[in-house]
Amino acid sequence: MQDSQSKPSRRGFFAGAAATGAAAAAVVAMPGVTLPELAQPALKPAPEKGGGYSLSEHVKRYYKTTLV
Repeated sequence: MQDSQSKPSRRGFFAGAAATGAAAAAVVAMPGVTLPELAQPALKPAPEKGGGYSLSEHVKRYYKTTLV
């Protein structure tokens, strides 16, 4: 007795991947569609006299990854 489902094929995988990529590109290219404000992080204004470095949580996490 054979299964009613066939094995997944490489051709089907690539066809599905291409369709997904095309759909994603179409959504991005649609005019008038904007990302929600939550997805865009608020940036601090740049200092006037330079010195833009700040010890943020992101930087602290990076320093922890460099410890030997």
